[in-house]
Amino acid sequence: MRRKPEVGIVMGSDSDWPMLKDSATFLDTFGVCYEVKVISAHRTPALASNYARTALGRGLKVIIAAAGGAAHLGGVLAAHTTLPVIGVPVKGGALNGIDALLAIVQMPAGIPVATVTLGSAGPVNAAVLAIQMLAIAQPGLMKKLAKYKKTLEDKVASGNSKVQADLNKKRS
Repeated sequence: MRRKPEVGIVMGSDSDWPMLKDSATFLDTFGVCYEVKVISAHRTPALASNYARTALGRGLKVIIAAAGGAAHLGGVLAAHTTLPVIGVPVKGGALNGIDALLAIVQMPAGIPVATVTLGSAGPVNAAVLAIQMLAIAQPGLMKKLAKYKKTLEDKVASGNSKVQADLNKKRS
């Protein structure tokens, strides 16, 4: 039996997919089922509204929304659902994504969109945040997340050891 998606990955344009594959890959690593859609807040507003309105009933628990430029997708989806929406600003255009970042951050009261960073860390952080939200009610997922965080800690400790060893060589 196929599991229902818990996370929706939505992008304003198919050109955003190469970046958002990192969200999908990260969710795969944790065994989180997701769906992927291209929906434009401006070119397909009825589709965006319908997607958000039906998301909860379809079993989604979190929506990741990526867009560049005016970046209204996350806000439009958030306006039509009670689910948490995570906005991923897409680099590009004259302002190199700063416009998208500001558009996602500047939401009116009552319509929050959690926002992650510009660049390659954004899609990964969006997936991590989605997993953290899901893990609140899923102890197995919480254990996987704790193990992942430990690998990050170990990587930093290893890097520190290398730097300290290099310094000690130079001082000897």
